[in-house]
Amino acid sequence: MPAPEGPPVPRIVQLLASPVHRYVGRPADGPAPAPEGELVEEVHIRAGLGIVGDRYFGRPAHREASVTLTAEESLPPGADLRQVRRNVLTAGIAVDDLVGAVLVLDSGAGPVRLRVNRPANPCAWMDVAIGPGAWKALRRRGGVRCTPLTDGILRVGPVDVAIEAPPDQRP
Repeated sequence: MPAPEGPPVPRIVQLLASPVHRYVGRPADGPAPAPEGELVEEVHIRAGLGIVGDRYFGRPAHREASVTLTAEESLPPGADLRQVRRNVLTAGIAVDDLVGAVLVLDSGAGPVRLRVNRPANPCAWMDVAIGPGAWKALRRRGGVRCTPLTDGILRVGPVDVAIEAPPDQRP
């Protein structure tokens, strides 16, 4: 008799560290060209600053949103980080349910702690980048915006996951 299938093994599917903003102006004008190499195998994260080499790294206005995550299960088939412009694409982690928690990810180089601050709401660009109806389909499933609490490295592949309650909600 075959072994019963358990829940999917959590993993990091893709990582994006892009030095440029691609969605500027009006969606009808289309996105700016993507730089080569924005999809990477690993990212270096700095506490309070974000992902080294990313467009939001160290920007005071983005400190609480310097690392963004989205779940592969939420995206339409064929969509990836190049369209949704998040930093970390996960599988097997319900990231949209984690607002207010601390997410701890360890992809083999030690734990990286991320405070999940708020939803990363999709914008009208999704209908251009992915296809008509994507903006509406991604509402409440657009991922989350986080503050990195520790320095570390995240890599594509399997990831150990822990979820901590915020300090003000611990027993």
